[in-house]
Amino acid sequence: MMDKKHTDIVIVGAGPAGLAAGIYAARAGLSAVILEELGAGGQLLSIDNLENYPGFAEGINGFEVAYSLQAQAERFGAVIESDKAVGISVNEGNSGNSRFVVQGMQDSYSARSVIIATGARPVPLPVDGADALVGKGVSYCATCDGNFFRNKDVIVVGGGDSAVADVVYLSRVAQSVHLVHRREALKASPWYARQLEGIGNLVTHWNCVVSDVLQEEGRVSGVQLNNVLTGETSTIRAQGVFVAIGTHPDTKWLSGIVELDESGYIVADEGGAMSVPGLFAAGDVRTTPLRQVVTAVSDGALAAEAAASFLASC
Repeated sequence: MMDKKHTDIVIVGAGPAGLAAGIYAARAGLSAVILEELGAGGQLLSIDNLENYPGFAEGINGFEVAYSLQAQAERFGAVIESDKAVGISVNEGNSGNSRFVVQGMQDSYSARSVIIATGARPVPLPVDGADALVGKGVSYCATCDGNFFRNKDVIVVGGGDSAVADVVYLSRVAQSVHLVHRREALKASPWYARQLEGIGNLVTHWNCVVSDVLQEEGRVSGVQLNNVLTGETSTIRAQGVFVAIGTHPDTKWLSGIVELDESGYIVADEGGAMSVPGLFAAGDVRTTPLRQVVTAVSDGALAAEAAASFLASC
C-alpha cells in the first residue's frame, strides 16, 4: 500500500510555474511538495535561447533557467518528488491536512491546498505510425535531440514561434533544414520570423502538410507531403522530423474535478483560484491570453500567495 505524505501545499508540475510557486510557498513558511514526472523545468528544457525573458539582454539557455529555479526552490525548503499525479480527491468538509489527497504513481500526498501547474504537452503529429517513430527520428524537442542529427537532413513541421526557434537551432547543426507549414505565411511573431532571414541551409515548403512519415529499417527516412491547395504530393528525404504544431494542456486526469474550457484548459481567475476552495492553477495549464515563461513564473507566484492567504483564513 502506498504511503501518504502530509504537507501544506502540493504543487503538481515542476515547470516554471510550479517552481515559482514552490519558491513563494516555501518563503511564506509553508511546507511544499512539488510533484514532477520528468526532470524539473518543463518546456524550459526544450528552449535553446530564451530571448524574451526580462533581465537577459542576449537571452539565456532554458536549461540554465530551469536549474536556477529548481535550486532556488530547494534552497527555500520546497521538496521535489519524482512522481506523476494521476488523481485528486477533495474533502470540502475537512479543513485539516487531508482536505486534498493527490494520488501519485508512487505515493499519495495529503495537503491543505493544491496548485496545478502541469503545463501543456506537444500536440502529436497527426500521421499514422508517427508515434512509433518517436526516438527513431521523430522528435518534439530540437534542443534535446538536435545534436543526434549533426550533418544530416531534417524537417521541422509547424509555423509558430517554436517551429522557427527549432529551425534556427537545427540550422547550426544539420546539413539542411526543411520547414513544412500548412499555410502560405508563418504564424510566428515578426521578431521570430526575421530570424529565418539569411539561413543558407533552409528550404521552405508552404501550404503543405505531412501525409506520411517514411521509414527504412525502423527509422525515419523522410516524409511525404500533400499540398493543401493543389493536392500534389512530394517527398523529402531526411533522417529527422521535428514537430512543433502546438501544445495542449495536461488535464485529462482532472476531468470531472475542476472546470475545464472547451480546449481542456483549467478555468481559473487571475490569482489562479478555481471553483473548489483551496485549489489553484498556474501557468500554461490554465485559461490565459498569453503563455510565456515570464507569465508562467508570475502565475506561480500569484497562486502561491493566494494559497497562503487561503490557508491563513482556515
